[in-house]
Amino acid sequence: MQTGKAQQKFMAGWCLAMTVKAYVLIETQVGKTKDVVEAIRGLPGVIAVDVVTGPYDAIAIVQGETLNEIGDLVTAKVHPITGISRTVTCLVVKSS
Repeated sequence: MQTGKAQQKFMAGWCLAMTVKAYVLIETQVGKTKDVVEAIRGLPGVIAVDVVTGPYDAIAIVQGETLNEIGDLVTAKVHPITGISRTVTCLVVKSS
């Protein structure tokens, strides 16, 4: 077991190596789902985007190094896409 400065250095490195992952649930305007999905698919930080059934039209999986990076991606890159009506972002708190 590490103690003192060695442990702090290890923990700092471990924390820096972690990434933040989120699911972005997307509602689109009628007839715009395909265009929205194609626009999202090309954004940096987007791992995957799928068209789904149910109350949402698409779900994107996004990843960033910080919570702020996820927030910036969603607010600055996803929200302005023409055809998006509403989004809900769900942060992953534990991954298997």
